Amino acid sequence: MDDTPYISIEKTTTTSLWKNRQPSLLGQLDMELTERCNNNCQHCYINLPEDDLRAKSKELSLPRIKEILRDAVSLGCLRVRFTGGEPLLRPDFSEIYLAARRMGLKVLVFTNATLVTPELARLFSEVPPLEKIEVTVYGMRRESYEQVSRKPGSFSAAQNGIDLLLRHKVPFMVKGVVLPANKSEMEEFSLWARKFPGIDYPPAHAIFFDLNCRRNEKRNRLIKALRIKPEEGVEIITRDRSGYLKSMKQFCAKFMAAGGENIFCCGSGSGGASVDAYGVLQPCLLLRHPDVVYDLEKGSLRDAMENFFPAMRRRKSDNAEYLARCARCFLKGLCEQCPAKSWMEHGTLDTPVEYHCDIAHLQARYMGLIGENELAWEVVDGKSRVEKFVNQDEQPAPA
Repeated sequence: MDDTPYISIEKTTTTSLWKNRQPSLLGQLDMELTERCNNNCQHCYINLPEDDLRAKSKELSLPRIKEILRDAVSLGCLRVRFTGGEPLLRPDFSEIYLAARRMGLKVLVFTNATLVTPELARLFSEVPPLEKIEVTVYGMRRESYEQVSRKPGSFSAAQNGIDLLLRHKVPFMVKGVVLPANKSEMEEFSLWARKFPGIDYPPAHAIFFDLNCRRNEKRNRLIKALRIKPEEGVEIITRDRSGYLKSMKQFCAKFMAAGGENIFCCGSGSGGASVDAYGVLQPCLLLRHPDVVYDLEKGSLRDAMENFFPAMRRRKSDNAEYLARCARCFLKGLCEQCPAKSWMEHGTLDTPVEYHCDIAHLQARYMGLIGENELAWEVVDGKSRVEKFVNQDEQPAPA
């Protein structure tokens, strides 16, 4: 008889519990289950019509999705985010969801809640996703909501979906968007959101909208026409001055520094990745430049994370404008300039985006990091300015 003990008692002070654990190549995977949506929102950067049969026919099958999820788990993935389009449009969504949970993955779902059914709410209740479902709300009343969604009946459908989540005690959070149709409802939305269990903080709002990540020019013209002016957007995000400054001090202490000549100063392709509805792996949800996407039908998730994306992240810029501005700018962490934004705006990886540059400069002036006529890439003492801002008491509001 084998006398080998099943249990070994070790002292935690001298033994590492993780000594044989391999480093995780992939902490989180985003899966865009469909590009299609049952709404037709004015500002959306992705949605195709729900009855687009051509798009539907090309979407990943359930077995292929399960295979990708298994590969992700084998690389150490702990969390998957299902998004779209509207992921609940998939008739096999429940099977996809259960497959992910059976693999031990935490699941985050982005949805408009209009397709939440009693059966689906019950599923979320009985097999919790372990992450709050994120519901985007487009208005506080039918007129404003449906002016954004451009879908009759969507307001009542969304309210019904939210009611079902509440009734089944499914944890969720709500997010808003700021558009001409609902801009006057922001405070009302915040008060309404705080009535829900577990939401004791102001809800997030999408304010500075991204362009279409497949560079659909017709869609981009519409989004640009809806974009709020940088000055008005900064006025909105700084309306709670104390809260804004507190959060920005924490942010600036960690992330404010010039990026240098590296194109990828963000986390794209490092510890996370995104699979589109057709099986193409991207470094993030929004970046679809042909040089940095990986076809999973011709390779593997492991190869992409071990070889393709690390090589991508070593790329240096040779764009003179980028090197003269973004590479030297100490607001790099504050600015939303990144390869995905450059791709959506210009079709490149490293062309400065004026819209985001203007927003970053306005915020920096509000915080006192730069003067009225200063350009951040010309500042030579950016590090000391950030340290001074982080350590000082709250300044008086700008005149």
